[in-house]
Amino acid sequence: MNFPRLLCSVALLLNATLAHAQVFKIADIRINGLQRVSAGSVFGALPLNVGEQADDKRLVESTRALFKTGFFQDIQLGREGDVLVVTVVERPSIASIDIEGNKAISTEDLMKGLKQSGLAEGEVFQQATLEGVRNELLRQYVAQGRYSASVDTEVVAQPRNRVGLKIKIDEGEVAAIKHINVVGNTVFDQSELDSQFTLKTTNWLSFFKNDDKYAREKLSGDLERLRSYYLDRGYINMEIISTQVSITPDKKQVYISVNINEGAKYTVRNVSLRGDLKVPGDQVNALLLVQKGQVFSRRLMTTTSELITRRLGNEGYTFANVNAVPTPNDEDHTVDVVFVVDPAKRAYANRINFRGNTKTEDQVLRREMRQMEGGWASTYLIDQSKTRLERLGYFKEVNVETPAVAGVDDQVDVNYSVEEQSSGSITASVGFAQSAGLILGGAITQNNFLGSGDTASLGLTRSEYQSKYNIGFTDPYFTKDGVSLGYNAFYNKTDYNDYYDDGVSYYSINSYGAGATVGYPVNETSRLSFGLTVQHDTIEPGTYSADEIYDFIERQGEQFTNFKANLGWSESTLNKGILATRGHSQNLNLMMTLPGSDLSFYKIDYSAQTFLPVSTSTSLRLHTKLGYGNSYGSTDGLPFYENYTAGGEGSVRGFESGTLGPRNTPATGTYSSAGQEYYSDRDTEALGGNIMITGGVEYLFPMPFIKDNKSLRTSLFWDVGSVYSSKCYLSTTTGCDGIDLSQMASSVGVGVTWYSPMGPLSVNLALPVRKPEDAETQVFQFSLGQSF
Repeated sequence: MNFPRLLCSVALLLNATLAHAQVFKIADIRINGLQRVSAGSVFGALPLNVGEQADDKRLVESTRALFKTGFFQDIQLGREGDVLVVTVVERPSIASIDIEGNKAISTEDLMKGLKQSGLAEGEVFQQATLEGVRNELLRQYVAQGRYSASVDTEVVAQPRNRVGLKIKIDEGEVAAIKHINVVGNTVFDQSELDSQFTLKTTNWLSFFKNDDKYAREKLSGDLERLRSYYLDRGYINMEIISTQVSITPDKKQVYISVNINEGAKYTVRNVSLRGDLKVPGDQVNALLLVQKGQVFSRRLMTTTSELITRRLGNEGYTFANVNAVPTPNDEDHTVDVVFVVDPAKRAYANRINFRGNTKTEDQVLRREMRQMEGGWASTYLIDQSKTRLERLGYFKEVNVETPAVAGVDDQVDVNYSVEEQSSGSITASVGFAQSAGLILGGAITQNNFLGSGDTASLGLTRSEYQSKYNIGFTDPYFTKDGVSLGYNAFYNKTDYNDYYDDGVSYYSINSYGAGATVGYPVNETSRLSFGLTVQHDTIEPGTYSADEIYDFIERQGEQFTNFKANLGWSESTLNKGILATRGHSQNLNLMMTLPGSDLSFYKIDYSAQTFLPVSTSTSLRLHTKLGYGNSYGSTDGLPFYENYTAGGEGSVRGFESGTLGPRNTPATGTYSSAGQEYYSDRDTEALGGNIMITGGVEYLFPMPFIKDNKSLRTSLFWDVGSVYSSKCYLSTTTGCDGIDLSQMASSVGVGVTWYSPMGPLSVNLALPVRKPEDAETQVFQFSLGQSF
């Protein structure tokens, strides 16, 4: 017998004042006590109508139906003649909800949860619902390891049958893990098994990583990793018998014990394939990572299934299913593994769709597609297209889905969703220097100009001693097959005579020119480029220039028109065009002046970087930049204004830009200018050199406490490098003995890069480890709007 239901029925009967009353025909129905609930809602829920017979059973059903609406806390049925009188007392409505003390769970999330449970402003209040919410909150805090959390609720009566709810939360502290113990292990020691747990006992890094805070979900994941650890090493019968989580009386510390049974170690006896392979058998056999005689590994078995599935997917069998079936043989502790291949039907790409590109034109994305509409839906081509979109540098994130087309069993749509990001940079500066006066500067570089995929740049800088103007444009798809065309023009005027207070300078130089570059794709990851630039340079020595400058002018002259030819090769397998984390890239460029130029020289430059994954979220970046230049023919030595420089952002951080390498002849003595005599005793300045060697190592990791790191890069770095000269024409010039590793600068530090809406922003703190003689250090360095 259902006693609760019986008691409820008895209570309803007691509330019905017409219990055991005589049957009567309802002539009218009157409702008393309504405040907010409409009479229509009551009549809609009431099973009795005018003209119907009212008896004990029908009255009990009516009371029960009205209670089910949840609007009333008391209901009485009465009779006045043939009129049925329904008297109700409404439940109060919620006028306000105040939450205090919550931090781990946001107020917004709490309000959403309350609303889903039926507790929101304007809703009917029910005490049972509030108690249920309170208990659920406590369960959530316990799941986070906050065993000392408490939730107190208060219902405050207000006028017009309303109430205010106050929820006071004391979240307490997350219980720290004091000890983790695995019981029953004989094959692997405790330290090996501890490494499988993301939960750790309190250590010196716990303050930053919070890995000693207990959470039920994390423990479940750790137990699965523990089981996988055994399954990947042949222990297929390993089982977790029980898990105990003990809490100290003060609810601040947790002890975790895991009882396991390791079982026996199994090896692979036979490996076989079944089903319709669709591709040559030798190609599938080459993908079998599971081999006879190996220790059984579930990871290798699963990876093999994925490789075969991908191989079939490359041929258009997108719906292929490869199941690995292990059959254990307990008598000799071996496993027979059978891979059952079901290729299903070959699928074709129906439509290729793009979403999220509000700025970038569809054609810019479509020309990167290697999967064509109507062709086989190749997994490789679909993924290759995704990678090409990521390498553009226009998008923060690219995702792809291949849903089946409704109504057919051999077609899929390929849907690419992108999240656009700033693909250019803007720099602007207004400054004032005592010697240089007002400095105005600005530059705009847009790698996705007006969403067309073209690159456009315009820059100018103007001060009392310097003026720089440049304009450039590149069309990466000048032809449909990916031949690019770029051209630029520039004018630079620098006069250091106006820079120093005493009227002394090294030199002034005016340069102007224009150039064009054509690029040809070699394959998916590399391309060749050919360029030609015409440049005219005019050099004027200052009142007291460095001796090296006077020497160059005496040997070569003051005005030069040079035709510079460039031949370049580049390769990139980076996973992103900006802030990459996987893959590598390298660039090799040869620049050489052509016959008919006033100077004959060449420069060879090489740069490379590679990313080595350390974990799913961290990696090592190895990078280098090498350069060598020299003269040929009638020219004697690389022009000093073409020298390499090192130091600063993009080179060796921790040192001022361009301050590493050979130094000019010290300038000491008296000189005259405009009838006045001056005395000069300036420090030597870096001249640069014809050899550059720089490089370094960076450990890249997500910025702590930041959820979205797609536009951020945090790194610990070690930079090394310098520039050298293989030949100097004055004996007083220092640092001209070729490559000298003792003069190699190095520094260590931490850097943060953010690809902001204004362009890339980089902040570095570097500590010089090895400081060459006369090098100028700079611990803090900041740049905005430069590429890196």
